[in-house]
Amino acid sequence: MAFTVEQVKELYLLDTNLENIFINEFLTAAPGDHVKVYLLGLMCARVGVETDNGKIARQLSIEEEDVMKAWNYWESLGIVKKNFEEAKDKFRYDVEFLCLKEQLYGKKNGKKENKEKKFPALLNDTELQGLYQRVESITGRIIGGKEPLEIASWIGDFGATPEVIAHAYTYCVKSKRKDDYKYVGAVVKEWMEKNLKDAAAIESHLQEVDKRHFLYKRVMKAMGFPRNPTEKEKSLMDAWFDEMNFSIDRVLEACDKASGIGNPNFNYLNKVLVNWFAGKQDEKKSRKTISIGDVHKYYDIIRKKAEDEAAAKKEKIYSQIPKISGLDEELRLCSMEMSKIMVSGSGDKKQLISKYKNKADGLLEEKNRLLSENGYGDDYMDTKYRCEVCRDTGVNDNGERCICFKTVQNEAELWQKSLRD
Repeated sequence: MAFTVEQVKELYLLDTNLENIFINEFLTAAPGDHVKVYLLGLMCARVGVETDNGKIARQLSIEEEDVMKAWNYWESLGIVKKNFEEAKDKFRYDVEFLCLKEQLYGKKNGKKENKEKKFPALLNDTELQGLYQRVESITGRIIGGKEPLEIASWIGDFGATPEVIAHAYTYCVKSKRKDDYKYVGAVVKEWMEKNLKDAAAIESHLQEVDKRHFLYKRVMKAMGFPRNPTEKEKSLMDAWFDEMNFSIDRVLEACDKASGIGNPNFNYLNKVLVNWFAGKQDEKKSRKTISIGDVHKYYDIIRKKAEDEAAAKKEKIYSQIPKISGLDEELRLCSMEMSKIMVSGSGDKKQLISKYKNKADGLLEEKNRLLSENGYGDDYMDTKYRCEVCRDTGVNDNGERCICFKTVQNEAELWQKSLRD
């Protein structure tokens, strides 16, 4: 007598076993999309169904690059292994799911191994990987090149926490419209020198030094009001500076007129400035003055055009010289490895960093050689911003308006006029 079980042939009617070690040790700290990639890949591996990164990306409605980042993430944690078809081709590989029990407790001999040796990333990399994910979410772009190493150096050199670094990126993107890592690094350094080590301390500092806050205080003092402005008064002052484009000197001149009456008040001061603004508009024959917000929108268009052109050039080079794509990926991985070493506390940190730096220099030299041999300059794939001072953001490294601002403002006025017409 023989016993058999009917075999289920439909993939989605089968079950996928998941080790509890994954849930306890990895699930809570991992980005959501990375978990989805791992589970979908594990399902295919369990039933022997072949797939690829492109298919996984389409099935999960994410970018293929995000799938590749997920495998890099899980490989760094030691729970999957990439088996490359060719050593030089970093984009073609099979993914092997490792047994977590064996990784954690050792193979065959049954002896429990030191968890720190098997999962160093749980102790050293998780927070850093999480920080990189937060930065990418804040900036809306994938970080690469020297940026991961620079971010890690802020932790080692300045003593910055991930909270401070993420806050610095948020501040620069929202208030300065600038996410260049060199600028962000300068902000982080300044905050740490001022001993601003958490979000509350940073926000308090920003409130004190904020230019608008300073303008509020000058107007209140000129009006003889020894108090903070109300929300309505702030709204009026915002309109004077932003919509009417009055300078602080012009507003203080109006304050002199308003404070000379028997009962100085903001309503009277506002009437003075509104009348002045109306006269200014008449002089310009009702020509509409573009708002600062619209100027920054135009900067966004200029910057996006430069970045799109750079992306197109990169795609062209990758198509014509595929080897450069692999070199760029190796350069990115070198940068990531150096970032890990920066925060690892390893005794031979300098030696390891020097090793990866020499490797990166060699890769860059090979990349430049290939570009030159094919008739391209070393900087062909770089983003060519119209203004290298502010990188088409309108704000220089000191947080001030760039020298190109007036020119771009005039262009933005013509752009707005063309939209209205």
